[in-house]
Amino acid sequence: MAAEKLRDLSQPIDVPLLDATVAAFYGTGSKEERSAADHILRDLQSNPDMWLQVVHILSNTENLNTKFFALQVLEGVIKYRWNALPTEQRDGMKNYISEVIVTLSSDDVSFRRERLYVNKLNIILVQILKHEWPVRWRSFIPDLVAAAKTSETICENCMAILKLLSEEVFDFSRGEMTQQKIKELKQSLNSEFMLIHELCTYVLAASQRPELIRATLATLHAFLSWIPLGYIFESPLLETLLNFFPGPAYRNLSLQCLTEVAALKFGDFYDVQYAKMYTIFLGQLQAIVPLTTNFVEAYANGSSEEQAFIQNLALFFTSFFKNHIRILESSPENINALLMGLEYLINISYVDDTEVFKVCLDYWNSLVLELFEAHLNPDHLGSVITTGMQTPMIPGMVDGLGSQLLQRRQLYAGPMSKLRLLMICRMAKPEEVLIVEDENGNIVRETMRDNDVLVQYKIMRETLIYLAHLDHEDTEKQMLSKLCKQLNGEDWTWNNLNTLCWAIGSISGSMMEDQENRFLVMVIRDLLNLCEITKGKDNKAVIASNIMYVVGQYPRFLRAHWKFLKTVVNKLFEFMHETHPGVQDMACDTFLKIVQKCKRKFVVMQIGENEPFVSELLTTLPTTIVDLESHQIHSFYESVGHMIQAESEPSKRDEYLQRLMQLPNQKWAEIIGQARQSVDYLKDQDVIRAVLHILQTNTSAATSLGTYFLPQITILFLDVLNVYRMYSELISTTIAQGGPYASRSSMVKLLRSVKRETLKLVETFLDKAEDQPHIGKQFVSPMMDPILGDYARNVPDARESEVLSLFATIINKYKGTMIEDVPKIFEAVFQCTLEMITKNFEDYPEHRLKFFSLLRAIATHCFSALIRLSSEQLKLVMDSIIWAFRHTERNIAETGLNLLLEMLKNFQASEFSNQFYRTYFLTIEQEIFAVLTDTFHKPGFKLHVLVLQHLICLVESVFLTEPLWDAATVPYPYPNNSVFVREYTIKLLSSSFPNMTPVEVTQFVNGLFESRLDLASFKNHIRDFLVQSKEFSAQDNKDLYAEEAAAQRERERQRMLSIPGLIAPNEIKDEMVDS
Repeated sequence: MAAEKLRDLSQPIDVPLLDATVAAFYGTGSKEERSAADHILRDLQSNPDMWLQVVHILSNTENLNTKFFALQVLEGVIKYRWNALPTEQRDGMKNYISEVIVTLSSDDVSFRRERLYVNKLNIILVQILKHEWPVRWRSFIPDLVAAAKTSETICENCMAILKLLSEEVFDFSRGEMTQQKIKELKQSLNSEFMLIHELCTYVLAASQRPELIRATLATLHAFLSWIPLGYIFESPLLETLLNFFPGPAYRNLSLQCLTEVAALKFGDFYDVQYAKMYTIFLGQLQAIVPLTTNFVEAYANGSSEEQAFIQNLALFFTSFFKNHIRILESSPENINALLMGLEYLINISYVDDTEVFKVCLDYWNSLVLELFEAHLNPDHLGSVITTGMQTPMIPGMVDGLGSQLLQRRQLYAGPMSKLRLLMICRMAKPEEVLIVEDENGNIVRETMRDNDVLVQYKIMRETLIYLAHLDHEDTEKQMLSKLCKQLNGEDWTWNNLNTLCWAIGSISGSMMEDQENRFLVMVIRDLLNLCEITKGKDNKAVIASNIMYVVGQYPRFLRAHWKFLKTVVNKLFEFMHETHPGVQDMACDTFLKIVQKCKRKFVVMQIGENEPFVSELLTTLPTTIVDLESHQIHSFYESVGHMIQAESEPSKRDEYLQRLMQLPNQKWAEIIGQARQSVDYLKDQDVIRAVLHILQTNTSAATSLGTYFLPQITILFLDVLNVYRMYSELISTTIAQGGPYASRSSMVKLLRSVKRETLKLVETFLDKAEDQPHIGKQFVSPMMDPILGDYARNVPDARESEVLSLFATIINKYKGTMIEDVPKIFEAVFQCTLEMITKNFEDYPEHRLKFFSLLRAIATHCFSALIRLSSEQLKLVMDSIIWAFRHTERNIAETGLNLLLEMLKNFQASEFSNQFYRTYFLTIEQEIFAVLTDTFHKPGFKLHVLVLQHLICLVESVFLTEPLWDAATVPYPYPNNSVFVREYTIKLLSSSFPNMTPVEVTQFVNGLFESRLDLASFKNHIRDFLVQSKEFSAQDNKDLYAEEAAAQRERERQRMLSIPGLIAPNEIKDEMVDS
């Protein structure tokens, strides 16, 4: 193929041939030609000398794709090798790119024609600037401004370059450049802004060219968030922007600029200008869209420009109010303008667009939180307000701060009331609701959770709870009046009922108990009435879903009102016979949720009853569950298990358990009886399914009963193990006879489900059984051969990964008492599992994760058993750990790293410390640096850092008394391990990152040793190194900051716990004293 000669870069490249190759790659050739072209282009791209051909290519081709290919090559060099190039090559490239940009943008025709090419050249220029400016190209800004004044098209392009530069430095710099470099560039931009400001002002005042004005406004938009404030408030800039606002051509851009100004936050120096800007703006806005405008219709029928305008309006108002609402509040003449702005924002909040609503909701949430916090803790007033009271009496309310607070609440009372209505009308769907309306208007079961809706629900729920705390009376009044309109049919639609009930459910816990009781009695009564009077299956399904959601949210009310609780549970039993999609599932989910919070109520004798409810329920159980599917029956059994677990008298508890398990036990006895006559009976697929269902029912009951499940599992245990063994042999013979595809047959899949469920049942019971150390021994011995021996004997495809997790659970539960059994566990699972999982990174994913979890349990609780391993076995363990954290599957890598940390700490404290670290120290360090600098392993950053910190602290500690280097191969005797490890690390990193200078690498390594005792600075030091080494460029680096984000989340949870209702009753892990 002629294109092969492109690989020879010793002479100028054949540009027409390159054009043809690029064209072949982009699809003019056959599949084979495209593949060949791809190979050649990739090879050229990775050739370190290819970039020297870039100028030749750009000068001689007309093909845009070829130009882009050449610029891609150049971009790689600029990013990773720029500073290593000789000065004359850097200057030559810089000047060439600048000249091409000026030439192409100097006349209108070529600028419009080559727009895409010029945009790419601009990006390249800014990438060069990040290295060259300000130190090696001091005159850049003056040169640019001078060029801009020579022609309007050059000026337009200069604006684009300035905009890109601002975005690179201020918006995209985290994780792209070191902290020091970002600081330098910001200072340079700030100090040279005067020239840029003069240019922008001049253009906006003098130019008549719409494209140039738009480019200038777009550039200003990028700059406004950081420029010195004097340029905004002490120059005609604001006035100019406000003048451009009414004109349709510049309306959106000038509004975006005004929004940036509104978002600036500093002292009160420019308050007067802000108030003036807001009132002028509002006056102009009323002329464009009056307050009476129906924004919902305007948005639905508007052009994309008009829709963007409404979204920008929302951004302007929210930014302005977030930062400067106090300026408007504090002067009486601005109060009307403030209320009018809030009214605009409430009207815009009804627009049916997710993005617009998110912007508004975010602001409403922050405003309501601010009002609520002032209401909850009026600073300096030495008193806590009792939440739930309408206008609490605070000592000192009459004077000073108290009266200001009251005035502020009264000022916002009107808008807040309208906001409550908005929140109720637009409430998002909570997670618990499974019944939804599809796009054809049918009521169906939800098939996929929408995470965006759940996030929105969380924010709306929080906002509504603050609003309820601010004025319970108004909240209650609005909800009940909307419910009344549902009943009389005036406002009846599925959506209206849904949003109302979701809102009612979401304020659970925010009222005082007596108020909540009064409110709920009315709500539940009305909803039950609505269910009776409304006809139609779909309508009934919607109402049923809402009743279940509301009652599930108010366990405190149900605990206090037995009659209501009983009515509700019986209503749920009624819904369990309703075959409309989703209703039975929701009934079972709600039943479980209510039982978990009210379980004591069902086992005590209630006034006016003949027996405890649980007893009555067990009598009618067969008819209650007759229409439920298998998974729903399992949920039902788990719920009843919770009730029985609440019974404190052992004899009654055992009697209830025996009655609960009567149906599955009868079926089990029947199956085992038949099997004793003929073992083939167990091979029938229907019988296997019945066995599976019985085991799953037992697992569900064990989940909630814990230790109290012992009498039941004792009945089944030995029979279950026999069935396990038999099914396992059956699987092995089927696979042996049927070849590779037999393991995928429906029969084998079904048999394996029974084996897995058996393991899950035992694991669940042992995990939940508390304070019963003897149980471990009692159950583990009989399992050794049927389960462990079976695992070892089986072919790999028939080994259940649950065996590994079962024994991990047992060791985590019974800890050191299992130490004698560890060698047997090792012998059965270790070698054979490793052979399965070390062939590649893909096969047997479940076995991988569970194998490392088992190893971690052993390392944590039975470490002495690991020490007894032979050195070959220990090497296998260490190799498998390294293998685990190299894995790109996050769970496996994290389990491997946690296991490694466990091993390092335990060995450090053991007598084999020197021996272990001499063998593995350098390997571990090298492997950790390999994953740390690999972008696929970002999520493990926190643990990588902890391992490195451990290793470096260890070298500087007294734990290692022997040298880490091998005296036989290292001729130079180091004074101590610290010096040796420093030198080793410098060599390792220098060879891995040739783009870093020896000085940079040495600085980094010394910094590691200096910051080793302070985790935060140690971590920052490593983050900077990752950016510097250019391994982590242009990607999302949030994983490097994951730990800080987690700490922030925990602080937020603690704050939420302190406010009644903010954390839903069902999410609070309490035992809810309900006796």
